[in-house]
Amino acid sequence: MSTITIRPALPGDADAIVRILGQTYEATWKPVLTPAAIARFESSGSTLRYVGERLCAMHVAVSGAEIAGVIDWSRDFIDALHVSPRYQGQGIGGRLLRYAEAAMVAAGHAQSRLETDTFNLQARGFYGSHGYQETGFCPDEEWHSGLTTVQMAKQLTSA
Repeated sequence: MSTITIRPALPGDADAIVRILGQTYEATWKPVLTPAAIARFESSGSTLRYVGERLCAMHVAVSGAEIAGVIDWSRDFIDALHVSPRYQGQGIGGRLLRYAEAAMVAAGHAQSRLETDTFNLQARGFYGSHGYQETGFCPDEEWHSGLTTVQMAKQLTSA
């Protein structure tokens, strides 16, 4: 594996980020969504809009010249953590998570929060292995498909 570097996302990274988000949507969420939810999401343009709005706040993991993963957070909340299927299982997600957590600590936050879905056992296991605890459940408002969101949090400490 090439050396992985983490850096702020650049305008030229947008297409690669959209591609990674699309790959993880196809592999993770699409198989559990209703046809109506799939149609709504795929016609919404929300991925392009999200990347356009948040690109300047995102950070990417780069292997060689390829974007391997992306993380986006605001204050103490992780909005997105996605790793290209090609790079999953290589520790990149953990590196991105630790990077964001260190930035949160540096900004004075005592915890990190995020959400995933109950069906996403891979994400729940990943975050659990990194010290996150499930703190609550609520209806998933993103997909409007009867899914349940899992709220998770981790207490952060200075290094």
